[in-house]
Amino acid sequence: MSIYPVIMCGGAGTRLWPASRPMRPKQFIALHGEHSLFQETALRAARLLEGEGQLVIVGGLHHEPFIVEQLDEIGLKAQIILEPEGRDSAPAMTAAAMWTHQIDPDGVNVFISSDHYLPDRDAFRDAALKAAEAARSGRIVTLGVQPTSPSSAYGYIEPSGPGLSEVVRFVEKPDTETAQIFIDKGLVWNTGIFIARADVFLEDVRQYVPAVANAVGKAVGEGLASPLYLAPNFVEAPKVSIDYAVMEKTRRASVLRVDFEWSDLGAWDAVASSVTPDQGRHILIDSEGTVARAPEGVIVTVLGAPNLAVVVERDAVLVCDLQRSQDVKAVVERLKQVSPQHLDFQKPEPLDVVKAGHAFIDWMKLRALPVWASLGIREDGVFAEAMTLGADPVVSNHRLRVQARQLFTFAEAGRLGWSGPWEWLLERGLQAFERHYISEEGMLHGLLSPSLAVLTPRASVYDHAFGLFALAAAHRVKGRNGRYAHLAKGIRERLFREVLPNGALMETEGEPYQSNAHMHLLEACLAWEQVGGDLEWADASDQLVQLACNTFIDAEKGCLREYFNAEWQPADGDAGRRVEPGHQFEWAWLLLRYARRRNAHHLIEVAKTLYRVGMQGYAAANGVVVNAIDPDGQRTEGCARLWPQTEWIKAALVLSELSEGKEKQGYLRDAAMALHALNKYLTDDGLWHDVLNENGQFQDEPSKASSLYHIVGACAQLVQTLRRMGHEASLGRPIELGYM
Repeated sequence: MSIYPVIMCGGAGTRLWPASRPMRPKQFIALHGEHSLFQETALRAARLLEGEGQLVIVGGLHHEPFIVEQLDEIGLKAQIILEPEGRDSAPAMTAAAMWTHQIDPDGVNVFISSDHYLPDRDAFRDAALKAAEAARSGRIVTLGVQPTSPSSAYGYIEPSGPGLSEVVRFVEKPDTETAQIFIDKGLVWNTGIFIARADVFLEDVRQYVPAVANAVGKAVGEGLASPLYLAPNFVEAPKVSIDYAVMEKTRRASVLRVDFEWSDLGAWDAVASSVTPDQGRHILIDSEGTVARAPEGVIVTVLGAPNLAVVVERDAVLVCDLQRSQDVKAVVERLKQVSPQHLDFQKPEPLDVVKAGHAFIDWMKLRALPVWASLGIREDGVFAEAMTLGADPVVSNHRLRVQARQLFTFAEAGRLGWSGPWEWLLERGLQAFERHYISEEGMLHGLLSPSLAVLTPRASVYDHAFGLFALAAAHRVKGRNGRYAHLAKGIRERLFREVLPNGALMETEGEPYQSNAHMHLLEACLAWEQVGGDLEWADASDQLVQLACNTFIDAEKGCLREYFNAEWQPADGDAGRRVEPGHQFEWAWLLLRYARRRNAHHLIEVAKTLYRVGMQGYAAANGVVVNAIDPDGQRTEGCARLWPQTEWIKAALVLSELSEGKEKQGYLRDAAMALHALNKYLTDDGLWHDVLNENGQFQDEPSKASSLYHIVGACAQLVQTLRRMGHEASLGRPIELGYM
């Protein structure tokens, strides 16, 4: 039996104003300890996962950042389903059940509210698993808690017997006197926790509320992506709770009587009785029963005032007699008339790929390119390896890959319309390239000393790939006179003489069997195809794509591996399990470019899968993609370099060009997020930080010139996509761009 816990994130928690508001409802705030109610619920629900089950979260679109970040903080992954508009519990639960049924027709859902207080995880797990056994046989089971007081805040359930039994009736919230009568008769509190097989639940929804089933079915469609953005049809569903829609009508309802501590924390009196206040932010003297809450930097002191709620936010304060906690809703109603701006927190400015994109292009044009053009090249045409954050070039050895990448950078800047001295820079850089990096046999040197003595006579395959890439840029700009084409052809022929039976090349530096060098060879071959190289460039591209699909990409996991053994199987140990999100994006982008040139539509799905794998490396706490995950999507490194953010931008943008509707909008949202991530690294001086540590701090080190190639590549893809969207975009003068 596979269990799919479903955490329902609906509800605004109005009676917990001002801490709980629509933009940040109570489930996403920490009322006690380090975890929010949502996180506590997720940790509790995760203990139910067995077999092939999966955690499912249903929330509103504006909940997405909270859900992603807070799951990330506790190390959990989940299928996220986002509603365009809240329609109460019945449509939300139906969406989750439909998703579950698509992947596991026999799956059992355990529907749980995200904002309840239930500290005994073991007792909950035991009860849920017992209820799930009954659900397997076709029952829809709810948990009924033994009441501890005649509360008028909860609904009640009348069981037909002890333990697990059929439901006699559901009763709405009574007054206190009636509640005591219910308790005396053995009624239990309705927790709103339901357990049912997905197919059984959907049968009842279709029977009793077909309008919900029809609208939600259209909204879900065949969507399996995460996050799954429900289509606008969702708002056509009637706004109805599951109690009214199904539970009060079905003949399958059972209730399992449980006796553990539980509260829905619906008002401040419930918080006061269930949660021990954090004493670090307030001082309470002779104020028994008072609960206080305040943001960081604010202290609350209460003297001689018992049984109060004192709740402080940056823009509002509530002082309330706990016996009047239910009446906070009346305060909120009054606010609608006198001060509506305090009904919610200030909404953050939505991410906009167009606005963010133009800001990035301006930074490139006005900051980065000028500083690297003026300070990042020696008099002899050799480009600097790095610059301090004070814009001083760093004296070091000179790698072929940096010289080649900078040649591409300034050639590409010219193509994108930059009016700076890109032609002069390209000419000087090419002269240095030909004078110092080409060996007598026509191959390339890998490393030069500061005095330009050759330290590595034969460059690695990786570095040769960048040499070929730079020569393609030079061939395009320098009139295609054949000189660079002849040099590149010789390098290609010598490299591919050493090809292995499976089409791969052994690397001469580091691990001999790896995928990375082949990725940049593919990039170089596609560049030569684009500038009119001979047909053998296309043959090489075909060979490299076939190698990626047959060898590098794990057919079962969908991820692209980095390191292999001599049989080209994943290497032993951590190296063989290393998956780099940045390379998933980079390969996806290259495969999509190749697919366009060959009309190879099947590769689009391959690229989408790689993209989804890459997104598993997104660390919401820092808002960036990390360096490495494992094949199961678990992060193995918390640090995040700059370059994966640029490859995320490129992949999301080109996928948006190949998509429509909500899928297209999803990729554009991702591109805006990626631009926001990249912007964290960039300085106002045209430089950047290269490594963000897991704690959110940047490593103190110079800006590496090698990163500029990645940044310019992201800029080029951005210019193309914005122009395809109908927006003017360039680095200066008007330009004409085809597909990259």
